[in-house]
Amino acid sequence: MNAIFSEITEHLLNDASPSEYFNKISHEPFFDKYPLEMLQKLKSAEQTPKYHPEGNVWNHTMMVLDEAAKVKNKSKNEKIFMWAALLHDIGKPSTTKIRNGKITSYEHDIAGERLAAEFLKEFTSNEQFINGVTSLVRWHMQILFVVKDLPFADIYSMKKQSDVNEIALLGLCDRLGRIGADRRKEEENIRIFLEKCK
Repeated sequence: MNAIFSEITEHLLNDASPSEYFNKISHEPFFDKYPLEMLQKLKSAEQTPKYHPEGNVWNHTMMVLDEAAKVKNKSKNEKIFMWAALLHDIGKPSTTKIRNGKITSYEHDIAGERLAAEFLKEFTSNEQFINGVTSLVRWHMQILFVVKDLPFADIYSMKKQSDVNEIALLGLCDRLGRIGADRRKEEENIRIFLEKCK
């Protein structure tokens, strides 16, 4: 387990396109075993084509990873940031449902915090690292909630548990990690988010 954790971390931190490594190992037998199967399940979690024309959660996550690799040097902790990019939607497979003909994954951020902790505890006992990753997973949807003034916005709790600049950086990668993303629009959303969080 320690070997695969180290190998994954090395690729997250050093690859220009980490998706190439993950797409390769996702076909290996060990990727079907716990806890890596939690990532394998991303392939069967579908998303609304309107917002995610790239397809399932795995495809989206791979795009987010490659976006994150471009900006990880802006993070205060590259290891935490890149692991959060990998695990940010780990809560989607268990929360995805069809409601009124639409694919939804309500509260996948909340479920994701718990599942990301469960995943990481199989590899490490470093609580500071685990908490750093899981807090980014927990709050990554706040950009949407805050910008749109939705009732799920909770700036106070988010700032208490995480760093808004780290959330903003991950959130930008999340928004750009889809086919047809409008960079200028998403960067403006991040600016609004940070302004509202002051």
